Amino acid sequence: MQSGPADAINLTSIKRALVVKLRHHGDVLLSTPLYTSLKKNVPGIEVDALVYSDTSAMLEGNPEISRIFHIDRGWKSLSPWTQVGHEWRLIQRLRERHYDLLIHLSEHSRGAWLARLLACPYTVAPDYSRRSKFWRRSFTHRFSLPKNAHRHMVEWNLDALRRIGIQPAESERKPVLVAGPQGEAEADMQLKAHGLEKGGFVHLHPASRWSFKCWPEARNAALIDALAARGERVVMTAAPDSHELEFLTRISALCKVKPINLGGKLSLKALAALTGRAKLFIGVDSAPMHMASAVGTPVVALFGPSGEKEWGPWSSVARVVASDAHPCRPCGIDGCGGGKISDCLVTLPEGRVLQAVYELLGR
Repeated sequence: MQSGPADAINLTSIKRALVVKLRHHGDVLLSTPLYTSLKKNVPGIEVDALVYSDTSAMLEGNPEISRIFHIDRGWKSLSPWTQVGHEWRLIQRLRERHYDLLIHLSEHSRGAWLARLLACPYTVAPDYSRRSKFWRRSFTHRFSLPKNAHRHMVEWNLDALRRIGIQPAESERKPVLVAGPQGEAEADMQLKAHGLEKGGFVHLHPASRWSFKCWPEARNAALIDALAARGERVVMTAAPDSHELEFLTRISALCKVKPINLGGKLSLKALAALTGRAKLFIGVDSAPMHMASAVGTPVVALFGPSGEKEWGPWSSVARVVASDAHPCRPCGIDGCGGGKISDCLVTLPEGRVLQAVYELLGR
């Protein structure tokens, strides 16, 4: 029988844990298997979350999470005393929870301060060797980082548990996303308004906050027209951001058959519900792609400079389409030479994307 680490913690002593993930929407969603595994392996434990307020929708309604605490990104723009006030009130609220375990899932400096100020018996964080001694010595346990880019972020997050003696089962590794009644109702209202049925449309989310991750407008339009020619109805979505909405407008203008444009019209919860009703999701490396995987919708994901082994759809019903002609990818750079345009995406032909689409549609 295999044994865990020599300094594995006594799980029976853990009554309450705090998981800190101060990153973007997709990162927060990919951390949800950790909550599931903690609840399954530590009977009676309460697990709280600390995230940025704009990402909390990714966790709301998750049955494994007891409380969600928020940090507003806008605090840093406030006066020093006002910011300190917000921070201190947060610390006081967290202290009232009397955590036995803190799991910090990034290199954010706040994790070290929380580990010390909350005085948890056990504190876990990634083993970033380049961090200061103060940061590294703030944690009782540090988990090893992969020496290549071939470890998916779901497994990376779960390594925090492996470090303290918990081996997550396969059934505990699925991201959890709950649309909730309001999100479901909002999505149903949009479907009804456009005469769409569950499983009767393809969901395309071509935009990203980072333009270097996007496929060109003309190629998106050609894809939409090819799908329309085969009788598929396409629904496009984007965040309520002016650049993303303009991107959708340009795509639509190039289409012979106009797709249904719901850009900026859906909350995150409604977007999750809409994706769950689609027969297929098509998109780039973005939070909505991870959302589609979480709700069980088949995914075709287009990858350029980012790595699919680390960030690809966490689903067995998925296809990743990426260039074979650019050995430099994944480079992790914001466009070739930092120029915001990625050749490996710009040159990715529609035919390869359509092939992946038809494989998942059973054609």
